[in-house]
Amino acid sequence: MDIDFLQLAEFSPNPYVLLDRDLRLVWMNRAYLSATMREREDIIGKPMFEAFPADPESESFRLLDQSLRSVVETEERDEIALIRYDIARPDGSMEARYWSATHTPLKDDDGTLRYILQHTVDVTELQKLRKLRDEVGVVRRAEAIQARNRDLARESRRLLEFFQQAPGFVAVLGGDDHVFQMTNAAYLDLVGRSELVGRSVRDALPEVVGQGFVDVLDTVYRTGEPYIGRREPVVLEGANDPSQTRRVLNFIFQPMFDHDGTVTGIIVQGYDVTEEIEYEERQALLIQELNHRVKNTLAVVQGLAQQTFRGIGEAQGAMTTYKARLQALAAAHALLTASSWSPARVDDIVSLTFESAAGADVDRLKLEGADYLLSPEVALALTMIVHELTTNAIKYGALSNAEGQVQVTWHVARHKDHDALSLTWRERGGPSVSPPEREGFGSKLIRSGISSRRGTRVEMHYEPDGVVCMLEVLLERVEA
Repeated sequence: MDIDFLQLAEFSPNPYVLLDRDLRLVWMNRAYLSATMREREDIIGKPMFEAFPADPESESFRLLDQSLRSVVETEERDEIALIRYDIARPDGSMEARYWSATHTPLKDDDGTLRYILQHTVDVTELQKLRKLRDEVGVVRRAEAIQARNRDLARESRRLLEFFQQAPGFVAVLGGDDHVFQMTNAAYLDLVGRSELVGRSVRDALPEVVGQGFVDVLDTVYRTGEPYIGRREPVVLEGANDPSQTRRVLNFIFQPMFDHDGTVTGIIVQGYDVTEEIEYEERQALLIQELNHRVKNTLAVVQGLAQQTFRGIGEAQGAMTTYKARLQALAAAHALLTASSWSPARVDDIVSLTFESAAGADVDRLKLEGADYLLSPEVALALTMIVHELTTNAIKYGALSNAEGQVQVTWHVARHKDHDALSLTWRERGGPSVSPPEREGFGSKLIRSGISSRRGTRVEMHYEPDGVVCMLEVLLERVEA
């Protein structure tokens, strides 16, 4: 079957045009004429850029010219994925068109390049759809940005509300002259002023200049190093009551930096601790008074006991024991007074009580346990128990000779709502011991353990090598 390929190409729905080596149009099919809105006789034999003019400086001209000349020079096929090449309408106006083009070299039998076959596809509608998609995307992005801006505006308002309602005082200073840019309500209340924004610290708060605070601000601005003030006194002569002018503050001057690390301002943030300091001073005074009165009371009790048992020979041993117990109680009281009746450490309680009774034999005590705090009430009870154990060890146990040792160990188990303290007193190297025939006050005091609403347990073991006392008590958790 004979096929007329030229006729086949003529009626192909795809646009084709044939160019010679000089880029002249030598043949085109009907689809090409339709796509370009031309008549065959108007463009046949003309150079491509004369038939379809384009600005030589435009990208359209450059892409098409480079592709065609590449085929001529390399004799290899070249493709243009997308090119905008406007076409003149019959009325002379220009229509924006987008094309995809393939340029295929056609050679003679001897391999010489003779023609270039251009196959074009009009992708204008596809490009319009892409632009429409992009425009829709731009609209969506604009809507998203607008929504984010609304969110940012809400967040900005919330942050400003947080700033204004912050319990601590806050101010933002700008520039090397420290001009107020923002202040919250707590700061205005502290300084006793209402209009600060736009004014420098030196102008708005002249009383702090002589107190050295502006010099500190200058140093922070110059060095970029923050300044932390702890319990610093300051006099603020604002509109507040005169009794409120002298304040004690905890604060920080924090430098602010821009993107290149240059200091641009300072954030002032802190708390007024005047009332806290006044409370601590009153508490210290009360504790001193309490300590004085307790010492006097213990001295009176000891004096009364001495007068009561004076002349009763058989009572002198009991008097000595009684005085030792009073001294142990006084030592525990002194320990708690030194810490302003704050919680006391287990190792401090045990070592101090042991030393008050054993004196030079304190090096025979070995301690091992966790760093743990006891409330003042529990500390006093433990003091009396350790004192009784120590005096018993001196009289009958490991401390009654020169070789014996006492080891006190403890550990703490932490539970959800309480702590469990386990403490063991263990004597070694002393004489053989046995349970006492009768239980005296000291033994009863030890066995009573430490008062606790959660419970206490005491076990006494008289082992051949020495006394072992195991104390376990459930305690409310004590914070430092």
